[in-house]
Parts: sequence; C-alpha cells; structure tokens
Amino acid sequence: MFHARTRGVIAVLAALTLVGSLAAPASAAEPTDGPPVPAGITVEKVERMPDDFITGMDVSSVLSLEASGVVFRRADGTPGDLFEILAENGVSDIRVRVWNDPFDAEGRGYGGGNVDVARAVEIGERATAAGLRLLVDFHYSDFWADPAKQQPPKAWAGLGVSEKAAAVGAFTTDALQRFVAAGVDIRMVQIGNETNGMVAGVSGWAGMAEIFSAGSAAVRSVLPDALVAVHFTDPQTPGRYAGYARELATRGVDYDVFASSYYPFWHGSLTDLTAALRDVADTHGKKVMVAETSWAHTLEDGDGHGNVIDLPEEAAAYPVSVQGQATAVRDVIDAVVDVGDAGIGVYYWEPAWLPVGPSTELEQNKILWERDGSGWATSFAGSYEPRDAGEYFGGSAWDNQALFAVDGTALESLRIFDYARTGAVAPRAVSDVETVRVEIVAGDEAVLPGTVSVSYNDGSVEDLPATWTDPREWAAGPGEYSVPGVVEGVGEVIATIVVRAPNLLQNPGFESADTGMWRLEGTGATLRAWDDPRSGERSVHFWSATGSSFTLSQRVDGLPAGTYRASASLQGDGEDAESVIALAVMSHPDEREVTAAFTMDGWRNWSTPTTEAVTVYDGEAATVTVRIDVPAGAWGTIDDVELVRVGDADAAASVPARGTLSHDNGWDTGLLDGDYTVRMNLWWGENGSTFRLYENGVLLESVPLTYAGSAAQSARVAVEGRKNGTYRYTGEIVNSRGATAVGGTTVTVKDAAPGVPALSHDNHDRDGGYTVSANLWWGTNATFYRFFEDDVLVAEGLLEARTPAAQVARLEVVDAPRGRHTYRVEFVNAAGTTASRSVTVVVR
Repeated sequence: MFHARTRGVIAVLAALTLVGSLAAPASAAEPTDGPPVPAGITVEKVERMPDDFITGMDVSSVLSLEASGVVFRRADGTPGDLFEILAENGVSDIRVRVWNDPFDAEGRGYGGGNVDVARAVEIGERATAAGLRLLVDFHYSDFWADPAKQQPPKAWAGLGVSEKAAAVGAFTTDALQRFVAAGVDIRMVQIGNETNGMVAGVSGWAGMAEIFSAGSAAVRSVLPDALVAVHFTDPQTPGRYAGYARELATRGVDYDVFASSYYPFWHGSLTDLTAALRDVADTHGKKVMVAETSWAHTLEDGDGHGNVIDLPEEAAAYPVSVQGQATAVRDVIDAVVDVGDAGIGVYYWEPAWLPVGPSTELEQNKILWERDGSGWATSFAGSYEPRDAGEYFGGSAWDNQALFAVDGTALESLRIFDYARTGAVAPRAVSDVETVRVEIVAGDEAVLPGTVSVSYNDGSVEDLPATWTDPREWAAGPGEYSVPGVVEGVGEVIATIVVRAPNLLQNPGFESADTGMWRLEGTGATLRAWDDPRSGERSVHFWSATGSSFTLSQRVDGLPAGTYRASASLQGDGEDAESVIALAVMSHPDEREVTAAFTMDGWRNWSTPTTEAVTVYDGEAATVTVRIDVPAGAWGTIDDVELVRVGDADAAASVPARGTLSHDNGWDTGLLDGDYTVRMNLWWGENGSTFRLYENGVLLESVPLTYAGSAAQSARVAVEGRKNGTYRYTGEIVNSRGATAVGGTTVTVKDAAPGVPALSHDNHDRDGGYTVSANLWWGTNATFYRFFEDDVLVAEGLLEARTPAAQVARLEVVDAPRGRHTYRVEFVNAAGTTASRSVTVVVR
C-alpha cells in the first residue's frame, strides 16, 4: 500500500442513511478460555487460531504523527505510548516500511512518515521495548512502492540489473546491521512491497529474481533465524499467486513466507484468498500470511484531505462502523487460519494514521504535513514522483480506517486480535442497514423496495418492512432525489434515487459480442478484454511493448436537437509528458469538438472526465472519441463510455428568419485579392444558434450564434489564400426548430498572387559587397521570398503580409567574385508565386 492518491471520482448512485446511533461499545474482559467475553461489539471466535499466530500492525507513520502533536489514548481516554497501547490490546508484532532516501536534495522529507533506516530503527527500538517483535518491510525505493509504481532509489538510477542487485544486498545488509546494533527483535524481513511485476524498477522474472535473491541472501547473512517474506497483491485473480510462486521456485529464490495484501474493498472473496494462499503453501511448502488489511469505521474525513474509501458503494462488504471493522479483520484472520499450519499471521495497515488536526483547520494541517511528513506525501516528493505525489500531496487518506477515533482514543475494534481468540458478545443491536441503490433512466419508473436488509452485531440479518413517501419528485427529469422512509423497528431512513439521461451509445461497456458500432483504429488496444473492467465483465484494454496509439470512436446519427456531452472512465499508468489521453465529442456537420483529459493515476484509480456540451440540431449526428497515444509499457483500461443529451439547443419558437450575405473583397484593400471577409446579417426575426457558410456548395465554417429571440444577429468568416477565380457563397441559419437558407453572394478574385516586386542594387562602386533589394510598392502581399543569383537559390525567408502595404526583402552580398551576376526574386503567398524582372550587377 499506498495505491496512488486518495481515489478516483466515483459517482454516488444512491444511499440509505440510518437516522440514530448504534449501541455504544462496552469494556471487554481479558481474553480467557470459555464462552465469549462480554463487550461492546460482537466477534465470533476464530476456531483453531494458534497461540503463536502473528497479530501485527503497521504503524510506520507514528514518529511524524507524534511530531505533529497527535496523542494516542487508551479506551478510557488516558494518554499512552502507542506501542504499549497496542501490546495491551493483543498485538504481537509491528511492521515498519523502510525507504532508502525519502528526502529531497535539501533534506526535506517526502512524507508518509519519512521512514528511512534511522527512523525505522527508532520505531523498532520502541516496539522491542514494548515487548513486540518487528517485521522490516524494505520497499527498495525512496517512496511508496505498490503495483502501480516501483521506482528505484535515486542513488540507483542508471544501474543495470546486476548492479542493482548488488546495491540491494549492500543496502539490506547495512540496514539490518543497524537494527541488530540497536537491539531490535526482528522476526521477519520483507524483500519488496507489493511487487506484482516489478521491484526496484526491475521488471521481468529473471531480473526480479536476482533482486529478491540479493535481498534474501543479505537477510540470511545478518539474521539467519529471521523469516524472509516476499509480498504480492491481487489474490482474487485466478492463478496469479500460483504463477508468482512457480516463477520464484523455478529461479531458486530463497524465502520462507509468501505474503499477500487483502483489502475487502478491492481483493475479492475470502474464499479466493484462502484458496490462493493454500495453493502456494501446499505446492511449495511455504508459510503464508496477510501483510496488509483494513476496514473503515466511518466515511467521514477527519483532516480535510480526502480518504481512499469515502463512498458507500466502495465499502459494501461490511458495515462501515466499529463493529464492521472488527468483523472484517476477524474474517481475514479466519481465512488465513483456514489455510492450516502454514497460515502464520495477519497485519493491519496503519491503524494509527490519524488527523494532525480537524478538517476545519486545513491550512494549519498542511503546515504540519509539510514540516513533519505526517501526511501521505509532501510537495517535496514531487521532485521524485511528480505524477502522483507531486500533484496530489497532502494529509492522511486513511484516518477513517484507523482503529482510533480522531481524538486518538482507541476504538473497541483495536481489541480484535484478543476477541478473535476468545470471541466477544454485545447486546444485540443494529450494525448496518442495507444501502438501497436505485438508478433509473429518465422516463422509467422508480421502484423502491418493500423490505430492507438489516444487519445486527451478532451476524444475523433480517429483511424488515420499509415504507416510503410518494417518490414522484424524481419524475422531474435527470438529477438526484431524496426519498424519506421508515424501516420497521429501526426508524427513519433516506433513500436517494438518481435519474440519468439515456446513454445514446450502443454497447457502451463492451459487454456485447457485437462491436460493429465501435471504430478502433491504431495499435495497442483490445476490444472486449477481461482486464479490470470498471463495471460488468468486459472493457477495452491497452498495452504494448512498443507503445499504444489508437482512437476508439462511435458515431450516433439522427439525434434530436439539443446539447450533448460525453464521459468515460479510464484507469492506468505509465504515461509521459508527450502522452495524449483524451475524450472528445464532435457535432456533425459543424465538426465542432470539445475535449476532456483523462488522468492515469494507477490501478483502480478511475478517471471519469466529462466534456463540455456541443450543440446538435434535429436529425444530425455526434461522434464520441477516445484518443490514446502513450509510450512503451504504458497500460490502461477504458470502460463505461457515455453520450447523453443534457439540454435544449436553444429556446427558439420557430425556424430562423432569413438573413443576407455580403463580402468586402475590393473594399478592404482596393484589390480583388484572395483574402476577404464574408458576413451574414440577420436584421430582425427569429434567431439562430449556428450559422453555416458554404463555399461552392461545400461547408466552409460553422459559427456559433448567441440566441437572443428576435434581435439582430451577425457572423463573420475570414477567407484567406484563395487563388484567382470565382467563388459562390451560400449559407444557412440553424436553430432547434430547423434551418433557413441565407441569400448568396459571389466573390471574384483577380489579384490573389503577390504583386510584382521590383529589383534594385546599390553596387555603384562595383566592388564585391552590395545589397540587392526587392520592393513591392503596392499590391497583394507575399508571405515568403526567394533570391536567386545566377539561377541558384541563395536566400529565402518569411515576409509579413499587410496587403496592400509596401513590402521589401533584401539580399546582402559579400565578397562577390569579379564578373557579371544576375539576380531575380520570387514573392510567394498561398495563391501563387510572382517573379521579378532580373537585374545584373557587375563586379570589377
């Protein structure tokens, strides 16, 4: 962990809010054999949980939090040392991450605890003093390492794989020797963090195995009795862990423990977790564990920096409560115990990452995050990791998953490791009410449920009758609507109905095998891929070893008049400064396009931009396009593309009145040149929203108009670079009721090419140095010139056109040989080329 910034934006479809509070927690008895202990929460005992089962917590941010003034308290509110409080609540081990050099060139910390070796050793000393053992988690990076990024340390930049492996060995050896010298009790050492596909910037199993082996050898050398752990994530993917373990075995990597992250928000079922870990244990004889897990006790933000999990639909597996938090952790313990003797433990990730101040004091919090590194990233991290930390730096994105309240008081869920051994029972109380998610398309009927599932802290679930007020308000059209109701025996609740405009695209999530409506051009993308869909089972996935460059588009014809906008979702990583990652919608025939940029923030951090609206008139068309151009190795997933009508094109009551066309050619410069303006005037009458100008029957340009009832309207179109000839202009004024033709006008161009320049020179003394000048005294201007000497091009350059003003170009001649030299010049514009008469210069 840490998966990039806080989270991608996910729309709230609906929510059901319980009015009132749940049962307050009570003090729990000390763990004993026998019946469950009385408590404020109910926890089912984990049968067969070994006495030596590791019950760990990662508190790597503690030093920075304390520097920012965070105080930790026991359940009764008395302040205490964090490590002592954890030991008193059934914690056996502490996990600490280690970054190589989490500081910029001026010594300013990157944040997340600023945990280099020295600070990790200090945390280890405090853990040992409290009777807790330590897991040292080497990231082999200067900052966060996870599946989306495994950036090598600054000091290892440019090293080859073997050189990097040697650096890993030396760094690991030196760091562990410092722990040993400080008397830290180390149980386990983790060589890499969530190393799916990469470690220390090295990808490919041959290179990764070399890195792992170097780290392992260092551990064996310094701490021969310590366990060596490798760490991966995504246990829900079938065959992933089996494949990883097979690769490690094939390459002879020496390790003891295969560790997994497991977050119920993202990582599938516990059955999948147990099966994946058991397969590794049985096939390869390895111990297994969960190195990171957590759950939320609230969706409220405590410090003004948004949390990773903050929407109801993101946290549906368990109740968002202290009871839900305890149940979630208990179930992860049970899943690891179910593996058998090989299942050795579970670590909770950052249970103490609390706010440094309330959200109302955000500016002061920012000062502390920057000063102490007590947020997830400081602005200084941008020099090392500009795309993520450099843009989204800030505070704790995890405070709602802590096992302490925002004031530092221990929640009863902190006792989960004790309660898992003994069981705990509280008076029966409601722990959660089903979240009703009702989403409809405008025009459909919204049906709210007659019963709602109510969960209790003893694990039971009941479907209780629910009554709702008449939800007629939602019939007003697209939008979000709250509907109050009552659940029998529970109390008042509020449901939210979201009414969406119809998505006008076909197969927007790529679920159907018929993809003929989509046009995919370019390389690197796969339609209907299984890879990480945002919804459903299919998506468009892109990745290429040579870079991906493609467009994905769908055109919709026959649209009713209105304004339309597009949206789509994308996740991915690996872009660079030159990448194009954009969504666009274009109206036809006006070819008016608006765009919105995606961001690539890592795995499952979905970016869902929405374009501005374009106007489409009755019976016309719009095209939605995704444009991707990214370098080798960049990857991503596109899903849930949408085109919706969001409003009327205008308020017209009838088709537009008839306008007139005119032009200024001959009047603007005194020349019938190829640059002029065509103007439309609607002197009075029903307005239009767009003016379309046609040149010889071909659409030249569409000009947006501001609809203003029956007031005068005008539009100007600049025409440039026309060659000599006759041009017929026609037009139409369009609004939501239709189109009206505009009277035509004809333009005759006779003076399109530049006027004829006159050449002269100043070689009156007939030496070898002189200037040849080309003067256009009046006429159609040029934009470019070319000088020829004895029929050889010797100079060329740009000219500023300001027809009919004079223009001059000069050729400076130096050391011309004796003899006769003939010069001519060409003046050029878009309509053609005009040559001067030649002039001869004699040099003696």
